[in-house]
Amino acid sequence: MKNAIIDPRQSVFEITGWVPNTNPPVAITQEIPNSARVAEVAEQTFPVAAPLFWIDCADNVVADQWYYDTVTQEILIVPAPPPAGNQPSASGAQTL
Repeated sequence: MKNAIIDPRQSVFEITGWVPNTNPPVAITQEIPNSARVAEVAEQTFPVAAPLFWIDCADNVVADQWYYDTVTQEILIVPAPPPAGNQPSASGAQTL
């Protein structure tokens, strides 16, 4: 079991889509309700200043890829972004 530092001052955002016809793709983000940032994951705790606090977490939790739900008091994974719809097509490619 590891430990995660939670920063309740920072909300977490997820990518919900992409702005059409942009190169490079521009993400559309939305705040995850009741989210707080997982700032660091460590084996051992150490003193942190308020309002930061420690919480136990699973060994596979990674900072900034997971978030803390302040209502359920669970650590959850940030949803994966949808694929960008404006992938450039290749020109001059050969079929082998």
